[in-house]
Amino acid sequence: MITWIILVVVVLAAIYGVVLYNKLVKFRQMVAEGWSGIDVQLKRRANLIPNLMESVKGYMGHERETLEEVTALRARAEKASEEDADPARRSLIEGALSGALGRLFALAENYPDLKASQNFIDFQDALEAVEEQIQLSRRYYNGAVRNLNVAVESFPSNLVASTFKFEKAEYFELEAPEDRAVPKVSF
Repeated sequence: MITWIILVVVVLAAIYGVVLYNKLVKFRQMVAEGWSGIDVQLKRRANLIPNLMESVKGYMGHERETLEEVTALRARAEKASEEDADPARRSLIEGALSGALGRLFALAENYPDLKASQNFIDFQDALEAVEEQIQLSRRYYNGAVRNLNVAVESFPSNLVASTFKFEKAEYFELEAPEDRAVPKVSF
């Protein structure tokens, strides 16, 4: 009788270990899926930038520094994408690119002809839609990372995780302190 009880306990423990392993695999795949979604949206944004720059160049010729900054940051972002950089590095580069694009649109406010250009308006709208998709993808990815990290760190799934070399994933966060700062509003 004791042999049967031990056998049942061992079988139940093995089944529970398999369930935990499958749960960890599911979370790891969700992280990969989330990162793929972010990558697709970042590439869409990078592909929009050259067209935006062409529509802006004629109007903002003497804003060369900002135009060159956006171009250089886009090149860095594409290089990081090709190198399959880690989320921390990619978020730093992409955050800088977002900031440069924000400055470009702020400068565009000084050019009424540019603001009235249908091409510029279309690219601005497309870029805004892509930015929203990036934020949605980032939230999904970070949620998947949270689930994986909790499973990797909590007992008893941490036993299975360490046995099969499951590791915590990095969040895709804004790295620039000015992106986290609360804007000052004065009247």
